[in-house]
Amino acid sequence: MHYPLRDMKTQIGFLFVAVGLFTCGLVHAQEITAFTNVTVLPMDSDRMLEAHTVLIEGDRIVSVGSDVEVPLGAQVIDGTGKFLMPGLAEMHGHIPRPDQPEQYTEDVLFLYVANGITTVRGMLGAPGQLELKQRANNSELIAPTLYLAGPSFNGNSVNSPEQAVAMVHEQVQEGWDLLKVLTGMSKDEFDAMARTAAEEGIRFGGHVPADVGLMHALNMGQETYDHIDGYVEYIRAQDRPEAEVLEEAIALTKEKGGWIVPTMALWEVLFGVIDLEDLRAYDELKYMPPAIVENWFRSVERRQNNPQYDRAAALDLIHTRMRVLRALHEADVRILMGTDSPQLFSVPGFSLRRELERMVDAGMSNYAILHSGTQAVGEYFANEDTFGTISEGARADLLLMDGNPLEDLAHLQELSGVMVRGNWYDRTLLDDHLESIEEAHRSSN
Repeated sequence: MHYPLRDMKTQIGFLFVAVGLFTCGLVHAQEITAFTNVTVLPMDSDRMLEAHTVLIEGDRIVSVGSDVEVPLGAQVIDGTGKFLMPGLAEMHGHIPRPDQPEQYTEDVLFLYVANGITTVRGMLGAPGQLELKQRANNSELIAPTLYLAGPSFNGNSVNSPEQAVAMVHEQVQEGWDLLKVLTGMSKDEFDAMARTAAEEGIRFGGHVPADVGLMHALNMGQETYDHIDGYVEYIRAQDRPEAEVLEEAIALTKEKGGWIVPTMALWEVLFGVIDLEDLRAYDELKYMPPAIVENWFRSVERRQNNPQYDRAAALDLIHTRMRVLRALHEADVRILMGTDSPQLFSVPGFSLRRELERMVDAGMSNYAILHSGTQAVGEYFANEDTFGTISEGARADLLLMDGNPLEDLAHLQELSGVMVRGNWYDRTLLDDHLESIEEAHRSSN
């Protein structure tokens, strides 16, 4: 879900100073890098491999084992007492539009990486954004690997089935990775899009338009249901017990191979159930432009001060969403890690910390949560690349941590460094960049 800020370029263009974050200190992939004597969490199952060496050549893992020989001249990273796991993913992220300040875009991409997010599925494309994807994926700046949806299919962009067909063809030709569905399309328009997408071999996901409904979207091949969109609506439209209706929806989800991107924490903000004072206490707000943060506060204030705002109804919706996520998880429906950032109080990378808490509340184990951001994401993108596990041939996206996240997810905040496509960024470099971003925004106030 995305709520673009009005006149963003005008509001924040003056905020970004040349802090030199991405013109110095960029560590490109070494020809050979070795993590030695490290405990590996391969994420192909719930297991640990102690005292292992992981050898990287270029952007690929080439060896994993306890007796791997490290070549002379390799960059050696001592993993004694540390834990190594695959990088995480933001499967409902947003990448700034090309008309937004370049420094802001680079900051957003960096914030993902600084928090261990090495893959982002951008869910609202804009013309010109594919050039940024190429720069990011070629490691011309510090950035996660990007997979981008094109401009959204919605009630404004699509006004007929024929227009939906033409838009699919156009986005395939332009080279987008998937189609983004927003609200507002008619059933005929949605079906035309879905059929053409199947013919063209391009996936689509996102929201479920009201005229389409969850079950029809599943039958038409929609892959991802971001924000658990469509499930609560389907439950509430039926005059039957919730458990019975949910079981029916879950059965079809599994049959059709649907994926869920929950974004639970954001929905609590969107529906105004978190007090403003609690939101003000989010320390990570210092990494976002003050003008954006102020707009976030005004948005929440408007909702909470609206005479028609019903806090009890909002809480009931949040509780229903939690029951749905718990049921989906217990039924082994495939879940993908996502937070919808940058978005209202969802700061890139940092937002994951609050989302993890909600996933725990839904009954997910630490392994299941980590799996949703690693191996599951690799499975989703299996036709694009190999990543999401620590295994030979996988893309070298790695997190080195001081503690074991299988025991405590808080250890994800104790990063010794992050490797993205074979590029190693140690803790000092990450902290220096974060401090520079904070200082730039503090100076602009």
